[in-house]
Amino acid sequence: MIINCTLKRSPNFSNTGALAEKAAQQLREQGIETEIIRLNDYQVLTGNTSDEGEGDEWPQILEKIKACDIFIIATPIWMGHLASTSQKVIERLDAVFRDENLMDKDTGQYMPYNKVGGCLITGNEDGAHSCAAQVLWSLQEVGFTIPPNVNAYWTGKAGGEQDYVEAGGERYLYTNKSLRYMTGNLAFMAKLLKENPISTNLTGAAEKARAESDKEE
Repeated sequence: MIINCTLKRSPNFSNTGALAEKAAQQLREQGIETEIIRLNDYQVLTGNTSDEGEGDEWPQILEKIKACDIFIIATPIWMGHLASTSQKVIERLDAVFRDENLMDKDTGQYMPYNKVGGCLITGNEDGAHSCAAQVLWSLQEVGFTIPPNVNAYWTGKAGGEQDYVEAGGERYLYTNKSLRYMTGNLAFMAKLLKENPISTNLTGAAEKARAESDKEE
């Protein structure tokens, strides 16, 4: 599953969506069923729970995340930072730390355990490395496995007005190379985890930690 966090609403063209489509095609070539959704096609309320109540359509997206093996956040850069939409996705995923329905009852593992995560980034000028660091750190924090080289990005020239497609980013070697690394590594690790799921018992580990600690969090 790829979630396109463009600020634009359908049916407006999205450069981030164009890069996401290219990633999806490469995953499909490896036999992986892939879906892209646009966050702004849903009414997603701000918050950090699984369901923020009336009108909140995040639960629909959450069901898709539960069902997937590979999860990719595709985000544009705005003012040198992650788009607010992608930050909203990260904040809503924070619910895994409190919602018992998003934890394995035996091991305490969070819902994203045994799923792999990656990110795609587009924008003008700089900020791609910073955005990738934020996304990938956040994904591993909630339980996704992050394989090597699972971010791909394109950024335009300083002060430039041309975005990914208009500037010919689809033919840019570095972006295409990093995208191939990304889709290959995500596919490999997802299949590996299917056959060899992480067995760490978080509940048992927490109990041992309490036994050796004399100060509360």
